[in-house]
Amino acid sequence: MQGARSSAVRLLLLSCCVCAAAGYPFRTPLDLDVTPRVTVLNSGLQGCRRFQSSAASYSTMLLEADSERLFVGARGAVFALNASDISASSALTIEWEASPEQKRQCLLKGKDNKTECFNHIRFLQRFNSTHLYMCGTHAFRPLCAYINEEKFVMSSQPEEGRDKCPYGPMTGFTALIIDQQMYTASQYEFRSFPDIRRNSPSPTLKTEDAPTRWLNEANFVGSALVRESLGSSTGDDDKIYYFFTEKSQEQTTTYSHSRVARVARICKGDRGGRLTLQKRWTSFLKARLTCSLPEYDFHFNMLRSVFVMPGLTPQDTLFYGIFGLEWKNVKASAVCRFSLSEVQEAFQGPYMENQDSGSKWKEYTGKIPDPRPGTCITDALRARGINVSTSLPDDVLNFVRRHPLMSRQVQPSDRRPLLFRRTTDYTHMAVDMIQGLDGRTYHVLYMGTDEGWLHKAVEIEGQLHIIEELQLFEKPQPVNSLLLSAKQMSVYVGSPSGVVQLPLSSCHRYTSCYDCVFARDPHCAWNGTQCVDVMAQANRSTLIQDIQQGSRGCENTQHDVVVRSRSVRVGDDVLLQCELSSNLATPLWTLDGSELQGYGLNSGFRTGTDGLLIIEARQDQSGLYTCFAVENSINVAIVSFNVTIRLDLPPPSPVEPTKEPYRFYATLLAPTVHASSERPPPPAPLLPHSELLSPRNMEAIYLSLITIFGGLCVVLTVVLVYVGFCLRVGNRGKYSLRAAASAYPNSKRHHRNRKQHRNSSQMELKTISSHCNGNGICNGFSKQHNGNIQDGGFLQIVPGEAHSSPNKESPPPAPPLPPTPQHPSPECDFPSGLSATLPSVLRRMNGNSYVLLRQSESESTSPLCYSFSEELNRILEKRKHTQLLPRPDESSV
Repeated sequence: MQGARSSAVRLLLLSCCVCAAAGYPFRTPLDLDVTPRVTVLNSGLQGCRRFQSSAASYSTMLLEADSERLFVGARGAVFALNASDISASSALTIEWEASPEQKRQCLLKGKDNKTECFNHIRFLQRFNSTHLYMCGTHAFRPLCAYINEEKFVMSSQPEEGRDKCPYGPMTGFTALIIDQQMYTASQYEFRSFPDIRRNSPSPTLKTEDAPTRWLNEANFVGSALVRESLGSSTGDDDKIYYFFTEKSQEQTTTYSHSRVARVARICKGDRGGRLTLQKRWTSFLKARLTCSLPEYDFHFNMLRSVFVMPGLTPQDTLFYGIFGLEWKNVKASAVCRFSLSEVQEAFQGPYMENQDSGSKWKEYTGKIPDPRPGTCITDALRARGINVSTSLPDDVLNFVRRHPLMSRQVQPSDRRPLLFRRTTDYTHMAVDMIQGLDGRTYHVLYMGTDEGWLHKAVEIEGQLHIIEELQLFEKPQPVNSLLLSAKQMSVYVGSPSGVVQLPLSSCHRYTSCYDCVFARDPHCAWNGTQCVDVMAQANRSTLIQDIQQGSRGCENTQHDVVVRSRSVRVGDDVLLQCELSSNLATPLWTLDGSELQGYGLNSGFRTGTDGLLIIEARQDQSGLYTCFAVENSINVAIVSFNVTIRLDLPPPSPVEPTKEPYRFYATLLAPTVHASSERPPPPAPLLPHSELLSPRNMEAIYLSLITIFGGLCVVLTVVLVYVGFCLRVGNRGKYSLRAAASAYPNSKRHHRNRKQHRNSSQMELKTISSHCNGNGICNGFSKQHNGNIQDGGFLQIVPGEAHSSPNKESPPPAPPLPPTPQHPSPECDFPSGLSATLPSVLRRMNGNSYVLLRQSESESTSPLCYSFSEELNRILEKRKHTQLLPRPDESSV
């Protein structure tokens, strides 16, 4: 109970911290939440190939680089694809589905006939030079079979697989075939304990269950063979490392978590003991993997995926792991890297001991037998006549049985994560190694998410820089598997709906030298005219690349800037568009070469993610406006506008269309629910001038909001602890939660009234007095006059109709929406003669209360005239499907 309360308190505090950190402009002291530099939506993917079939859940992949074939295991089928182009029609298929009788038996066991009662291929690897070996769940009765690679058919009848494959499709599982011996780790049987086994050939070995259970509710995510015998001066044996998450056994003063990440190892030549540990591992040891931010008390205990990066020698092997938080309803991920030497030091350190056969494991301080328990057979042991594990003394094997856990924890490189993401759950990863033009070797990571995104990142000086994020699927779905091919220069992604093949890099996406260098992609460099793939270039002497700083090399290159002209009347509002392709860039505006200083309410300017807004333009604001993208301390000009503000421009006729783009903005009104029949108050005038909205007062408001929110968090924490205490002592007290329910005899009616009241607070977005006549001429948007709002085409946010009380009259309905013209004219105009071409992006602007709709260029016109409500609904519907996570700014409140 105490542990549950502790976890709940931590969850509440984490939520408070995340919400507070999101309140601009306050940020955490150490911002580890890395932002991807470029975002590419599904429609913008280049060089993408896909494979889909009637099967589902493509979760197992095997890449054969020599034969250029990609083998894919799915639900009820196995496929052989062309690795160079998986979408080619040359795919081969082996259908292997469970029989109707087996599915019926699965249903009788109480399993789900939509997910579990199928044959999910969980294992697919090469067995020898001519055959593959695969295993499937087969509707909760696992089977395995051999595949003739050349003919791609099953070469034998399926054999029993319950000791090699898990029963369910979601059970943690990892397996390797090494020298035609199969090593697996999973919870095999229906109600068995997790186990690490060598299945064939004889002798078969497994982990111990009594008197000390070596694995405690373990969930396996990966395994790897490290041939430590190569070049070993001690005659060491090869090792197999297993990575998993299990229930914690340690009880220390530094941490207390219900689950922890582990790494375990066994010796490949282990044959078990003669009498003690017979048919059991004699070399099994395990240690804890730590991936945490100790200064924030964030411990990422859930290991989700691991990738083993071989080095030039076995000692240079690196382990990359994806970790998550123990709280399931909080999305966060961390990437940590471990070296083999750190793992070996942990296995050479002190042991842990279970002193009272309970859950209290403490460091063992007694005498350690000789030879050291858990070690592999080496030249030193062979010299003593111990050539195999069956020759080990009984005191050594008894010690191994009772001391499988090591005391020393395995710390990550640099003692901290390479990457931390607050709003992302990574599922799988793969790592590529490439040499940059500076002669350094860089590790490039490809990480898939639970929503079907692929992040590409490069490690630079112990930190990850996310080069790009790619949306792989239109509908969110998790990445089930990930493979890289250096020969094909491709990354393969398996998902529930199919397999996706993408190039390792898309250098042609970067259109300028600065854009190419800012990306810091080791695959890409600038050749003077375009961004090219380094691996495809024979002469690299003239290429420009700067991975370390991401800023040098483009000083002497030519950079063309687009120049546009605008002529407007005095008093009009002008939006100068400037969209930045990089999420890491910030806009900078200059007027005639001088930087614009300040964007306050009285400055006449507003800046935002879409551009610069000139409000009620004056003649002295004419000049050359230039937008710069500031990234890595470099200013890169994006676009220039030659703006002329004149008095002699006549107001356009309401009937005759003009080419001047139309700017639409709406004041955001605070929502208010009116229970009475009175009409809601009129909207506030545009551009309110109030000292309350000055930057200093806004900062005070932000501080007040964060302080109040922090106080609420403290109060909720106290209440949570108090409720937990009441539940703990509930049997001794007289307070009963049931009494509260009895106080409401008409609880259903009360709930219905609450639901109606909740619905009454929903907001509606409407237009007021916006009209189009039969010829498609729109009338609306007039200025404020004498404090009253005349007929105008502006947005008003009005509360939904309240139904909280049947005795009160509901407020009068809003004015009707304008009728849609039956035959829209080629262009729709407003009284001012401005073009009513509506925008395609709805964005916030920094420092004011406007919602801006993007204007079109002066040379473009709207092909059709729609009523404003229809056009806005169409825009909002489109944006609902394509909107990414917003970046908070001052207008977020």
